[in-house]
Amino acid sequence: MKNNACYAMESPPCFSSEDFCADVSLTEEESPGPSCVSMKTDASMDCPFKFSSGDPSADVRLTENDPPEPSCVSMKTDASMDCPFKFSSGDPSADVSNKQDGSVSSIGKKQLGSIFKKLEDTVISLLKKELMRFKALLSSDYPVSSGIEEEHQLREEFLRIILHTLRKMNQTDLAKTLQTKLAPLYVKKHKSRQKDTFQRINEGISMQGYSLLNEIYTELYITEGGSGEVNNEHEVRQIERTSRRPEMPIKCNDIFKTLPAQDKPIRTVLTKGVAGIGKTFSVQKFILDWAEEKENQDIHFVFPLPFRELNLMKEKNISLMGLLYQFFTGTEKLRSKDFHDFNVLFIFDGLDECRLPLNFRNNQRLCDATESASVDVLLTNLIMGNLLPSALLWITTRPAAASQIPPECVDLITEVRGFNDPQKDEYFRKKIHNESLANKIITHIKSSRSLHIMCHIPVFCWITATVLEAMLRESESGKNPNTLTQMFTHFLIFQTKLKTQKYEGKCDVDLQQTKKNLLLLGKLAFEQLEKGNLVFYEEDLKECGIDVREASVYSGVCTQIFREEFGLHLGKVFSFMHLSIQEFLAAVYVFVSFVNKNIFTSKSKMQEFLKSEVDRALQSANGHLDLFLRFLLGLSLESNQTVFRNLLKQRGNSFHSGQGIVKYIKRKIKENPSSEKSINLFYCLNELNDHSLEQEVQIFLKRGKSGISNLSPAQWSALVFMLLNSEKELNEFKLSEYYPSEECLLRLLPVVTASRIAELSNCCIRDEGCDALVTALRSNPSHLRELNLNTNTLGDSGAKLLSALLEDPQCKLEKLQLSHCSIGEEGCALLVLALKSNPLHLEELNLSFNKLGDSGVTLLSAVLMDPQCKLERLKLSTCDIREKGCAALASALKSNPSHLRELNLNYNKLGDSGVKLLCAGLVDQHCKLEQLWLSWCSIGEEGRADLVLALKSNPSHLREIDLSYNATGNFAVDLLYDLQNDSQHKQIEDCPALTSALKSNLSSLIELNLNNTAPGDTEVELLSALLMDPDCKLEKLQLSCCCIRNEGFAALVSALKSNPSHLRELNMNKNDLEDSEVRLLSDLLKDPHCKLEKLQLSCCRIRYEGFAALISALKSNPSHLRELELNENHLEDSEVRLLSDLLRDPSCKLAKLQLSNCYITKEDCAFLVFALKSNPSHLRELNLSYNFPGDSIVNQLSGVLEDPQCKLKKLQLEHCCIRCGGCAALVTALRSNPSHLRELNLNTNTLEDSGAKLLSALLEDPQCKLEKLQLSNCFIRDEGCAALASALKSNPSHLRELNLNNNELGDLGLKLLSDLLEDPQYKLEELHICPVL
Repeated sequence: MKNNACYAMESPPCFSSEDFCADVSLTEEESPGPSCVSMKTDASMDCPFKFSSGDPSADVRLTENDPPEPSCVSMKTDASMDCPFKFSSGDPSADVSNKQDGSVSSIGKKQLGSIFKKLEDTVISLLKKELMRFKALLSSDYPVSSGIEEEHQLREEFLRIILHTLRKMNQTDLAKTLQTKLAPLYVKKHKSRQKDTFQRINEGISMQGYSLLNEIYTELYITEGGSGEVNNEHEVRQIERTSRRPEMPIKCNDIFKTLPAQDKPIRTVLTKGVAGIGKTFSVQKFILDWAEEKENQDIHFVFPLPFRELNLMKEKNISLMGLLYQFFTGTEKLRSKDFHDFNVLFIFDGLDECRLPLNFRNNQRLCDATESASVDVLLTNLIMGNLLPSALLWITTRPAAASQIPPECVDLITEVRGFNDPQKDEYFRKKIHNESLANKIITHIKSSRSLHIMCHIPVFCWITATVLEAMLRESESGKNPNTLTQMFTHFLIFQTKLKTQKYEGKCDVDLQQTKKNLLLLGKLAFEQLEKGNLVFYEEDLKECGIDVREASVYSGVCTQIFREEFGLHLGKVFSFMHLSIQEFLAAVYVFVSFVNKNIFTSKSKMQEFLKSEVDRALQSANGHLDLFLRFLLGLSLESNQTVFRNLLKQRGNSFHSGQGIVKYIKRKIKENPSSEKSINLFYCLNELNDHSLEQEVQIFLKRGKSGISNLSPAQWSALVFMLLNSEKELNEFKLSEYYPSEECLLRLLPVVTASRIAELSNCCIRDEGCDALVTALRSNPSHLRELNLNTNTLGDSGAKLLSALLEDPQCKLEKLQLSHCSIGEEGCALLVLALKSNPLHLEELNLSFNKLGDSGVTLLSAVLMDPQCKLERLKLSTCDIREKGCAALASALKSNPSHLRELNLNYNKLGDSGVKLLCAGLVDQHCKLEQLWLSWCSIGEEGRADLVLALKSNPSHLREIDLSYNATGNFAVDLLYDLQNDSQHKQIEDCPALTSALKSNLSSLIELNLNNTAPGDTEVELLSALLMDPDCKLEKLQLSCCCIRNEGFAALVSALKSNPSHLRELNMNKNDLEDSEVRLLSDLLKDPHCKLEKLQLSCCRIRYEGFAALISALKSNPSHLRELELNENHLEDSEVRLLSDLLRDPSCKLAKLQLSNCYITKEDCAFLVFALKSNPSHLRELNLSYNFPGDSIVNQLSGVLEDPQCKLKKLQLEHCCIRCGGCAALVTALRSNPSHLRELNLNTNTLEDSGAKLLSALLEDPQCKLEKLQLSNCFIRDEGCAALASALKSNPSHLRELNLNNNELGDLGLKLLSDLLEDPQYKLEELHICPVL
């Protein structure tokens, strides 16, 4: 039985008699001497064992033709090289060993054959029995018996053979399941110990009880991506930035599951996250879920090895197996050979705490788990895959230390973002069992942006909950903390147990000793902060004068601030609960030290000290003193000193910084070019309770784009700070909404880089702006998904800069818009090179209106040919592409056809020859192109014929084709004839011709838009045949300006009549309809199945006979129509009266009536008003603009508006000859029923100042909800403007748009409106005040 598996060489299988179902013994007469028996089997050489239900010896047999020499027992297995089978039982005669006397001749060949025949039967019986048991175990409902844990070594060895064979058969999942169910006892005990260890945690509490992890654990926000590059930026900066950009989350338990885009299994995962963000909690939860058999059950051993404990072994030489035996009790039975059979995960938590050199380049190579070496050598070889290459590795770290691991050793990088907003709320509700109290805490945190951002960090949530729960429970008279300094000051007090003294009159804390302890801890915090250390050991404490023997005093007195931990086996480790606590204590130490040294100095001395600290923080390249500076400045406020003065027993008066330091910080904001540093200075101002710069910016923002252009450098920084810290999620940034210029881009770059979509089109961006943009995006490129730089003069130099961004492996850009950017062939070549090096992510590229030429398109086609290219949408309109470029594109479509979905080649001189080449790509059955634009491409009859043939041969994917402004003749007719009988019902769009909106399947045809086309009657008839299909579910039909006449119109209406129940909107605007055609349309509207809701008949020159038929039809089926548009039809008296009859019908539910420019006279308006009075409850929008009602009809209309049942929301009375009297009646009516109207258009009426004053009375009404008011060209002067401004000040909360264009406003009127904009309650979004020209 040949078997070269490595495990067999180390431990041969040993059988005991109790495993056999038949007796195997030798009589005295059969006692052999030295013998040689060969047990060969053909089956074992090439394929695994096969055991049939018939003859048990059929597949494993003794061959009698084996040579009898030489005289030794050979079983043709590596196991037999070390020791033969041993059969032991109570009967000593059963023993068969190499030490027996005699020879083969003494027992004879027949007896020997008989013996081994009996042996064969017994072994086969045993193996069959085990196989049956394994098969049963793999059944999902078969329980694992408790006796399995005590199986003998025979079964373990046989299990190895079966597992090896299953893997050879590619049955890996079965092998894993069987191995898990039959895991040895020590495997299960290890899992049980891990469960005991990790089910309880100390959430920030040192030596003071535990919580159950599952009871308090809140799922963390973990994302995939990022890089392992150095990031020395202060971690609070990172939190503030990443909190603004959402990413797709992944679950902690899924990190070793291969993602769709990955082509190989994940061995090593590197998880980054700032201090206290929840990395260790994630590790603990992962292990607990595994130990409780909830997740990742294909892993058999999980070995957590924190770096803070490995640091204590850095001087020792030990083997990997020895290391595991020392850390994990009960694993002594584990052997190095077991790593071939078991899935093992090593978790190295806290790479940032590692004090080992991790010398990957120079450390010796080590492949043997039993060989001793330094811990550093063990780790580097494990990570590099030299040692236990099949083992899984999970490494956690703070971002600054991630670069210690070579990128080639990492398969997946994840980032723990802490809590997102819903997870914060969930945490507080789990932590605070009193629901009302929890809600108060959540509300308070959301009111302070700095606290809300810091609560992305779970440890800060715990600190916040600790402080606010205690303060709110005790009903503290003081205000709740709103700044970080206030929060940490209160936290310090509670944790030094002064709360007991304050509220209960008790004093169980020695204040002098506490002060001494805190200052020593502050010294330790400050000195280690300077060195960048989070974890300390005994020697670090000694350097700061802390007696290691009394360390427990510090952790006891300052519970939950400074903690002492015992390594599992190795010694003591010390740390602060979180980096922010260390920074706060460092600030306390520095501040108190200064105060104690300068107790009698002036305020100016304090200011000079604080200014020097501001300068020192600004000089830090990575911002590692940012949070320290915030705390230090916060402590300089007298109000904050009052809170902890008793704690520190300061002598003399409080020190405070005054306004001098505020002015100094504002000056630094103005001088400082770094936006990130400016942002921290704004946080510093917040700690000093100064918000003046933000208030100044708010005033400028109210003035619109002209106000933004006048911002000072400090105010620009304030705007960045406000945008980045807005509660509104920064998904899309539009530069045009602020001030479209290169200067504005440079000022707002931090906002751009924080967004997923950057809309920067038409903003005059050139080389300087492009360079700064690319530099900013490359510093953090992975989150940007869409970049629009259309209509900016970038040129080839700008394309070169962008190429550096695109070739960055971390760039995940999906959509790039570069239309009208003056890019030529050279710039295109650079972009192509970049895309070739990083083709995996870009899905849309727009290079329209650039002079790429055939050579540029040929280069671009090479990218499309790359199998890794995922481009789906390519726009190359007006790029000077000709025949050669078409050939390259066709070749690309053929070589990699499966991804491209949209191709725009409008305005290129392709000609018939170019289209013929392009069709070669369209014919390919793998081509998935759905949209093709070929407008203005000089295509003639020959090109048309090629396209028809191409689309006939591959019609199943193309949904839309634009051939407008080409000499393609009856392309649509030819195409429809060929496709009408196509079994797949796939149709094509030809935008200017008949089929511009037909979709691929009639059942999905919802909207058909043929506006502004001129299809012939033949084409309309073909369309009609398709609309008659029962599968057609057309809801919206647009036929504006189509010139459909006579037979074509009749065929179309007939088709709609045969299938009327789905149509909801019909647009026949700008068609000169004959009476006969209107009658045909009326027949459709009469149908009881017709559910038409919107009918547009503007500018149709409808005559009386046709109008009468139309109204009659609408009266017979009035209940569905909601919108009727009759603008620009000359309605005579009789026609208006017919319409009035319709409006009076109680079944009429008309909500929108458009009658603009219908030549309606004063008398006709009276009929309409009377009709509306009798049925006012449904109308929501009325347009009577450009008619001649005058004041008297407006007076009558006011009667409708006064009716409480009137719910009118939009009233348009532009150019209606309304004067002051009509305005007065209108205002009176609206004041009596003001709560519904949202839009009022009175443009081009002679209202003058008196009318404006009347309207002001309406605007002052608290019930007025008017949002849009149009008063253009109404002869309003400064006096009327003043009245309007006064009214809006008294009721500023609703109006969004005010149009005062073309009025005679002087400087006074403009000033009044400018003053109005400064009101922070004013919600106006659009103000139009262009003067009369």
